[in-house]
Amino acid sequence: MSDNEVDPDELGESVERPMFRLFTEYGDDHIHWFIIGLLTSISARFLALVPPVVLGVALDAVFDDKRPFSLPLLPETWIPPTTIGQFWFSVQIMAIAMVFGAFSNFARSSSLNLFSHRVKHEVRTETYQWMQRLDMEFFDDHKTGELMSILNNDTNRLELFLDNMMGSAIQLVVLVIGIGAILFWRNPQLAVVTLAVIPIAALFTWWFMRRIEAFYADIRSSVGDLNTRLENNLAGVEVIKTAGTEEFEDERVRKASYKYFKRDWKALRMNFIYRPGLQLLTSIAFIATFIAGGLWLLSDRPILWFSGNFTSGDLVIFLLLTQRMVEPLTQMSEVVDRYEDAKASSRRIFGLMSIPPAITSSPDAVELDSVDGRVDYEHVDFAYEDDGERVLHDVTFTADPGETVGLVGPTGAGKSTICKLLPRLYDVTGGEIRVDGTDVRDLTVESLREHIGYVGQDTFLFDGTVEENIRYGAFDAEEAEIIAAAKAAEAHEFVTNLPEGYDTRVGERGVKLSGGQRQRISIARTILADPELLVLDEATSAVDTETEMLIQRSLDKLTEDRTTFIIAHRLSTVKGADTIISVEDGEIVERGTHEELLGNDGLYADLWRVQAGEIDALSTEFVEEASRRASANQINQGSN
Repeated sequence: MSDNEVDPDELGESVERPMFRLFTEYGDDHIHWFIIGLLTSISARFLALVPPVVLGVALDAVFDDKRPFSLPLLPETWIPPTTIGQFWFSVQIMAIAMVFGAFSNFARSSSLNLFSHRVKHEVRTETYQWMQRLDMEFFDDHKTGELMSILNNDTNRLELFLDNMMGSAIQLVVLVIGIGAILFWRNPQLAVVTLAVIPIAALFTWWFMRRIEAFYADIRSSVGDLNTRLENNLAGVEVIKTAGTEEFEDERVRKASYKYFKRDWKALRMNFIYRPGLQLLTSIAFIATFIAGGLWLLSDRPILWFSGNFTSGDLVIFLLLTQRMVEPLTQMSEVVDRYEDAKASSRRIFGLMSIPPAITSSPDAVELDSVDGRVDYEHVDFAYEDDGERVLHDVTFTADPGETVGLVGPTGAGKSTICKLLPRLYDVTGGEIRVDGTDVRDLTVESLREHIGYVGQDTFLFDGTVEENIRYGAFDAEEAEIIAAAKAAEAHEFVTNLPEGYDTRVGERGVKLSGGQRQRISIARTILADPELLVLDEATSAVDTETEMLIQRSLDKLTEDRTTFIIAHRLSTVKGADTIISVEDGEIVERGTHEELLGNDGLYADLWRVQAGEIDALSTEFVEEASRRASANQINQGSN
């Protein structure tokens, strides 16, 4: 099984300690913000415990006069000797604790938010950088919506945990330890009753985490599926409307959404058990504390195994601190919930980043500095790794510097694949491709692609202005150079007629322009880059005959001094090529000039007759092969 076949979710299952990796690999540079958040979280929770303790001590010392005024860690010399002085001193301590507690909470939120957002930013950008460098076969095998889900939804879930839940988890630990210390300081015997629920809650949480982990992995996967369905439908809304298939697509979205709903509902049902369960445990602790402490006070003597004195101030401290535990302990369910959600997202992210790029520069690769333009294909074979099906076999030809090579043949014959192997969008599985005598695999990928201009049959424009799209890849180009490139591509006239000329925004994927206009902008972009090697993959497929003539006139000038590969179904585009290669079923079946191939009366001649409308003159063999290919394409589309 190839790396490309492996799904990020499957790879994520083998990722060990994903949250630990998240901190060590992305949190190191920002650990100071996390430490500030940690310290201020401890400070905020500690200060929140001060008022209940001071209140209980004041009740015994100031109001009931049962005990001397004493607080842990507070020097006795600071305590006023008079009752009224102790009263106002208590007020001051509680006020100071509340003010500094508010400041600590502000610092905690700010620092942890900054830490979490910086980590999220670095995870998202590094994941995108890694993904962008994966080979084209990876993108052929994976859905765009699924990848968007990893880049967007999963990174956002990491931020939610690091931001809110991490602080809550820290405060919960501090709270339990702090309350436990205070209660044991005040009355160890009753503290055992109050805190007995803590180990039970820990076991309950452990059980919940083991059950919920698998649910969140399924949820993340179904989110990717749903995003893919929505993205496909929004991108294809014109097809949906013209085909009148709104109800069909409604049903497909409903099914994908319901799949997500069912998986999400399973996790929610677990939460419906866990959260009330924790709330019940804390309520039991509160009631048990009230009963035991209340009976102790009412009977004015120890009960059960208790011994010693117990005051109303003690009961106030116990009840207030027990009540303080109720909300954080019930919030622990959300902490665990977010943690498992973030862990599932981390697994998907690290699973994606464990897929190695298949096409990289070898350690001893050399830079391609200058290009004469000779390209040799020598016994080239190619097959996709996922199914091993042969696409090209023993493709051998040479393009001399400045020569134009036309590639023709039926749909699916392998013409585009031949050209995509040159810039190493895919790598050959046999044979080699050489540029000026050097195997392309011995050149750095970046320098190789810098010298190749590629205009694909699926024209893509970025959401931006016309000028930005033409300048793309040649970012330091001057305005005059951009206009010259547009004129060469026969685009200048229609661009100047747009509402804002070259500053007109083209919309997502260039939807505000016609197919022909997008094609000419794409050609202008390639002209501006001025590459030594040029690949035109159906570059005039989306234009009318008149526009094709204008573009062809410009392309003739463009291709004069550079090696050019032209893939075309419209044979008029390659009629003047120095060499025309006919490709069928991944193999070269004939080569020559236009006149030579017509004289051979082979595949090229039949393709020419089809375009000339001479259907009756086609060979029987060509018609039978065309029927076979059409049937095969229908079967493949059905299986997909």
